[in-house]
Amino acid sequence: MSELRTAAAERWIRGLARQQQRLSAVPPPVVAGRLTRMVGLTLEASGCQAAVGDRCQIVSADHSALEAEVVGFAGDRLYLMPTGDIHGLKPDARIVPRPHAGTVQVGPKLLGRIVDGACAPLDGRGPIESEASVRLTGTPINPLRRQPITQPLDVGVRAINGLLTVGRGQRIGLFAGSGVGKSVLLGMMARYTAADVIVVGLIGERGREVKEFIERILGQAGLARSVVVATPADHPPLMRLHGAWLATAIAEYFRDRGQNVLLIMDSLTRFAQAQREIALAIGEAPATKGYPPSVFARLPQLVERAGNGVAAQGSITAFYTVLAEGDDPNDPIVDAARAILDGHIVLARRIADAGRYPAIDVEASVSRVMHDIVPDAQLELARRLRQTAALYEHNRDLITIGAYQRGSDPRIDGAIAQWPQIESYLRQGMNARVNLADSVAQLAATMADAPDVQKSK
Repeated sequence: MSELRTAAAERWIRGLARQQQRLSAVPPPVVAGRLTRMVGLTLEASGCQAAVGDRCQIVSADHSALEAEVVGFAGDRLYLMPTGDIHGLKPDARIVPRPHAGTVQVGPKLLGRIVDGACAPLDGRGPIESEASVRLTGTPINPLRRQPITQPLDVGVRAINGLLTVGRGQRIGLFAGSGVGKSVLLGMMARYTAADVIVVGLIGERGREVKEFIERILGQAGLARSVVVATPADHPPLMRLHGAWLATAIAEYFRDRGQNVLLIMDSLTRFAQAQREIALAIGEAPATKGYPPSVFARLPQLVERAGNGVAAQGSITAFYTVLAEGDDPNDPIVDAARAILDGHIVLARRIADAGRYPAIDVEASVSRVMHDIVPDAQLELARRLRQTAALYEHNRDLITIGAYQRGSDPRIDGAIAQWPQIESYLRQGMNARVNLADSVAQLAATMADAPDVQKSK
């Protein structure tokens, strides 16, 4: 009898343990709150708890639902930013937290697709099959574990290949005002760069430009190996932030699979402006030109996610366009981007107005890794071309109006004689691809008979 009681007790204990395990697996109940205030795009909720970055569902009286993300808090109040249209919201709308929503579904089936900042398809080709879930804001890599930049990358643009050679895993800024050929140059690199996967983030641009970039500039051949993330200017600022994060997260996914990725983001300035809108809306004090301090903290957090991975991983070579408002080279975003990137390519309006494309200002541009990845002979040729071009540009006005007399300075005479060949080297049609080897060979041919203006002093 005692053995039967012991067996029954053991069964009861095991059953109790199973029930406790089931209870522990049940998630805690979700406490819904209510919408108490809305100013601009900032929503204020009370009666619920959620972490910064969590998503909440706002349910109106007519049972329509809208998603919003927690962007701040003060005491028991949560500040939320909507991800969609806020028309129709009413006071006391129900706020239902959805924790752990800061992930995105990715997979190889993303290639050839066009999505928005929530990774929802925009191309009308149905849902996207995914195989992995990754954090939208990424996971930082120990900088000591990253592979160094040792290989040059062929981008198909002669002036960049020869004079501003890009390394695989480098992060380059494309600084330009409006209307100087920035989108065309990006399209050329997207079509011609030797990369396994291309990820294009169109952040805060005009909606018309999205379709034009895809159909006229990127083309079907470029789209086939690309993923396009489009969050135009009419999207809420939070979705513009998410678009930049999503494009980077997709690039990280393919890099971690051992592939070499080209990330093109147009533009880093619109990303900063979206963060400015959010920060000012929740009460952060403005600093430089109305940009609050959080903007300058967000920029390196985004940019540092690109680059080479650890051993056995691939690379992310990133081009970020930076809009110089009013062509001001000291714009705060331009200045901040210049400090955190591995080089910058400046497109000058005066060169574009003269009809030379791509309108690269060689004198103002620099690649910070070029000296580590190209032979000394190419560095010397690039130095001579840059100095000759700079000497001609500095004396262009005197030469144009006829104030300079031939023979006054042999260095300027040499620059005048060499300028037609240099200008021809810097000029390239948008449908012409020039590989890295040909770019260096043409650079050598251009400077073959040119005097060294530095030695002519």
